[in-house]
Amino acid sequence: MSEFVFDDLVRVMRVCAGETEGIDLDGDITDIPFDELGYDSLALLEVFNRIKHEYGAEIPEEMVADLKTPRMAVDAVHGALAGVQ
Repeated sequence: MSEFVFDDLVRVMRVCAGETEGIDLDGDITDIPFDELGYDSLALLEVFNRIKHEYGAEIPEEMVADLKTPRMAVDAVHGALAGVQ
């Protein structure tokens, strides 16, 4: 099992959907809603699909819509990884 940290999420977000102009993903974005960061539901599905392939953490599509912030996303991945052990 691979460890998943906040920086991993930011890296995957950049790879999958880029970075919205005026938004600094290197700042403290842990509790900023994804929509304010410029990531819509399709972008998030792509992010979580990549996380599944890279880390083995499967987040069901219906759960992705409930993950409103990066903190919630990282927590969900940690929970998924814990279930894989």
